[in-house]
Amino acid sequence: MPKVAVLTGSKSDVPMLDACVETLGKLGIEHELHVMSAHRAPAKVQAFAASAADNGFEVIIAAAGMAAHLPGVVAAQTALPVIGVPIAQSGGSSVSGMDALLSIAQMPPGIPVGCMAVNGAKNAALYAGAILALKHDFVREKLQAFRDEQAKA
Repeated sequence: MPKVAVLTGSKSDVPMLDACVETLGKLGIEHELHVMSAHRAPAKVQAFAASAADNGFEVIIAAAGMAAHLPGVVAAQTALPVIGVPIAQSGGSSVSGMDALLSIAQMPPGIPVGCMAVNGAKNAALYAGAILALKHDFVREKLQAFRDEQAKA
């Protein structure tokens, strides 16, 4: 069974990940949601990322706002694909998530992070599904069924 880690740096960002968690569930992908800050708990983030593959994770989705260091810090500690979701902070930033978007999109060469749109948590789950569909036939089938339903709607 494929497994995805969904990370965010703050409890206040958890509601922004509802669509991600819901979509992973619809695709039949096991997932765990963890709150851990790259700034307030860097050792915890480093340990989680370094052991993620050994713990059965195949993809990591990391959501963060403002400086948005979480996806890059995670990517620096694992060879697993990391998908970054920039979050627009309510009351925290005056630039509507563009700061987070640029922080994630402008990773230095050698440490790539896939970057979704601001608040693009649902697409992060679908992209994780596409990655996992390369290896897991049932995910490919569920992803295709999801796309077929979208086309009908």
